Amino acid sequence: MARILIVDDSPTQLLSLKRVVEKLGHATLTAEDGSAGVEVAKREVPDLILMDVVMPNLNGFQATRSISKDPKTSHIPVILVTTKGQETDKIWGMRQGAKAYVTKPIDEKELIQAINDLLPKA
Repeated sequence: MARILIVDDSPTQLLSLKRVVEKLGHATLTAEDGSAGVEVAKREVPDLILMDVVMPNLNGFQATRSISKDPKTSHIPVILVTTKGQETDKIWGMRQGAKAYVTKPIDEKELIQAINDLLPKA
């Protein structure tokens, strides 16, 4: 069982992502914005992070960059889960250190595939 951090400022999205992750048998941690996400990532060192992009305080691109540059958290794969579906957004997100990019509304199969591909194999 992996520990997956979900970072999203929408309570509805947080709940729906949490359901998908828990259905896979993983434990969840949550944060309501990018800066809280970075703090939780440093404190809890989860196995994977699902990161929204459009959030207050620190957006998902900034939070992903911060996590991927910190030696303590740089090994944690980040999947950006966002409404920002332009190709330029995807390219920018990957440049910030994301390992996958899933657009909202989420395709559950696509998200599960990305999670399974990126979780460290036991």
